[in-house]
Amino acid sequence: MLMDWARIHDQNRFTPATLPLAALSFLYGLGVRLRRRFPPPKKRLPGFVLSLGNLTVGGTGKTPAAAMIAEWALDQGHKPAILSRGYGRKSGQKVLEVSDGKAILCTPAESGDEPYLLARKLKGVPVIVSKSRYEAGLLSHGKHKTNFFLLDDGFQHLGLERNLDIVLLDATRPFGNLHLLPWGPLREPVNQLARADAFILTRSGEGSASILVDFLRKKFPGKSLFRSRHLPEKVVFPRSWKRFGPAFLLGKRVAAFCGIAKPEQFRDTLTKLGAEIIFFRAFRDHHPYTRAEIEAMILSAGAADCLMTTEKDWVRFENLGVHEDKLSFLTVKFELLADRKTFFNMVKIRIQNSEDRTQETGGSVQ
Repeated sequence: MLMDWARIHDQNRFTPATLPLAALSFLYGLGVRLRRRFPPPKKRLPGFVLSLGNLTVGGTGKTPAAAMIAEWALDQGHKPAILSRGYGRKSGQKVLEVSDGKAILCTPAESGDEPYLLARKLKGVPVIVSKSRYEAGLLSHGKHKTNFFLLDDGFQHLGLERNLDIVLLDATRPFGNLHLLPWGPLREPVNQLARADAFILTRSGEGSASILVDFLRKKFPGKSLFRSRHLPEKVVFPRSWKRFGPAFLLGKRVAAFCGIAKPEQFRDTLTKLGAEIIFFRAFRDHHPYTRAEIEAMILSAGAADCLMTTEKDWVRFENLGVHEDKLSFLTVKFELLADRKTFFNMVKIRIQNSEDRTQETGGSVQ
């Protein structure tokens, strides 16, 4: 049986069952401290480097945020590229070009589902995956003249200099039970947020984030802070590629499934849109679907008006050859609340500072 990590990471109570996790968490913390004490030498890419990351595992909504920033950079006349680790990818290639900005060059299994989804959504923006973001960036710069490097999930990537470090925090549950992995969801202690330049509180439209805002402003004074939300955008039926607004789900009988970090949030979204959930199945994050699983859920959907999943899930099984009229996915968009102009003014200032620094140093790359 798969462990319910979401439930474990929300529990603060110490029990005999959590003892092994607490021990592993202690050892993990030792490793984190050693890594911070003896960090690798930092390398510099030939351009502006913006890191988008988080403090916890999964579920803060980095993918739509990365898409929003990349689209802005492209509109501003920059040549952006997304550099990702490619979590869960099957390709052993050291540096893999997922997209050259025009065509997708690999499968979701080879690249990892999130880089593949970004490659599908972003035209004109190369997506490169590698454990070494530096080598990925050099490839992109050499092939595509990239001058705006967006590090997807880059906060813990210590080997690369960045000009702007942004951390996303889920306003509904920013730190889980405050324990490090695997007992809790934290990749690093909360005090490491001091390294960030700015915070974006995601899903802050779903309730008051005032307590978190007060905490961040007192604990980390002087850091820029922004709020955002994820909005349902379209209901897509890939068999016919018909698209509808989210109001389409009002009053519909919906069967649904997903394999994301916080499946309950997908279910809540459907419920808030007025759907009647008659069947819901949650898989682990990044679940590799089989054709048999999808066909079984089609049967379980029964008399439902549609069988829904997330866009991130859809890309993982779209090549399985399953054809069903009811099968659909929901797209979402990332929206900054009230201070979009302030946010991108901050980015513009950092870009100018980066260009000034490059001129002073003669544009050297390490």
